[in-house]
Amino acid sequence: MKAIDLKPLAMGRWEEILTALAPQSIVALKHKGRHVPCPVHGGKDGFRVFKNVAITGGTVCNTCGFNNDGFNTIMWLNGWDFKTTLQAVADHLGFGSQENPAIRRASINARNFGHNDEKLRQALNRVWHESLSLYDTEAGPARLYLARRGISILPAEGSARFHPSLAYYDNRKLVGRFPAIVAMVSDAEGRPVTIHRTYITVDGRKAPVHSPRKLMGYPTGERQITGGAIRLTRSDTQTLAIAEGLETALSVIEGTGIPTWCVINATLLETFVPPEEVSRVLVFADKDIGTDQHPKGHGQEAARNLTMRLWREGFITSIFMPSTKIAQGQKSIDWNDVLFKQGKQGFPVVDLEENRFGQKSA
Repeated sequence: MKAIDLKPLAMGRWEEILTALAPQSIVALKHKGRHVPCPVHGGKDGFRVFKNVAITGGTVCNTCGFNNDGFNTIMWLNGWDFKTTLQAVADHLGFGSQENPAIRRASINARNFGHNDEKLRQALNRVWHESLSLYDTEAGPARLYLARRGISILPAEGSARFHPSLAYYDNRKLVGRFPAIVAMVSDAEGRPVTIHRTYITVDGRKAPVHSPRKLMGYPTGERQITGGAIRLTRSDTQTLAIAEGLETALSVIEGTGIPTWCVINATLLETFVPPEEVSRVLVFADKDIGTDQHPKGHGQEAARNLTMRLWREGFITSIFMPSTKIAQGQKSIDWNDVLFKQGKQGFPVVDLEENRFGQKSA
C-alpha cells in the first residue's frame, strides 16, 4: 500500500480524518487559516491548518515546521511512523471494499485503530451501559477513591458512573482490567460525545498503569469535545465554575457549593463555551510550573486566555488560583490539593448575588 493510492480517496475528507486520528488538531480546524497554540510544543499562536485543509490536510507551525499533507500532519502530531499512519488512514476510510480495488489488492490488514465510527459508538454505549450508579453498593471503590481525596459530594447521576472491571490498553495491548470512574463528556450544546475514564483499584487508589486517566475516542461528525465539559452539576444557573480535572472540579463543589463542571485539561479549558443561561464563569485554575512551551504555566495561561475571551463575549469572569506554593519536586498544585491540605477553609467565599469575593474565616 502506498500513499499515492490513498491521496485521491482522502482528498476532501482530511478535516474528518484529522479530527478522528489526531483530535489535538480540533482547535485549529475550528479556526481554519488562523493561528492557534501549537498542539505539540505549545505557545500562543504559532500553529494553523491550511484554509484548504479538507483537500490537502496541510498544516504549519512557525517553530516545528511545515507539513504539506495530512499524512505528514498526523505523523508529526501523534509521533507515528509512516506505516502506522498509512494503516490508520486506510482503516478510518474503510478501504478494502469493492469500490476500491486498488486498495483491496494491497491486502490491508484491517486492524482496529479505534477510529471506525460504528465501532466507537458501540464501545461507548457498552462502557456506559455496563457501568453502575456511583450510589450503587458495588461502587464502593469509586466513593472510597473520592473520599481519599477529601470529596464527599458525588456528581450528578447522569454525569459519572462506576465500571467494576474496565479494560486498560497500552499501545493496543491489553494490560489488565480495573475498576473505573467513567464520566460523560458533552459538547458545547450538551450532547454526549465521549467518555473520560479514571482507572482505580478496589481499595480506592489510582490504578498502577501508565495513564490512569484517559479519554475514549469518539465518532466523527458535528459533535466535538472542543468547548464542552463533563457536566457534574445542573446547568440552570447564572453562575458556573469550571476546573480542569474531575477530582479538582468536585473539590470546588465540596469547598464552595458552587455548581462546577470539569473541562478535563488546560487545552480544553481554553476553548470552553458556557451554556446560554450562564452569565458568570468562575475559573478555578491549576497552578503549574512554567515550561519552555508555557513560561507562565499551562493552567494559568489557559485560564487567562479563556477569561479574556469570555470578557470580550460579555461574560462576568474571574480566575481563582491556589495561593499555596508548588512544593519542590512537584509540577503543579490544584484545588483538590487545597481541599486535602486545608479543607474548605482554603477556598474563597463567593457571593453569588453581589459579585463579591473573600476568604473563609477560621
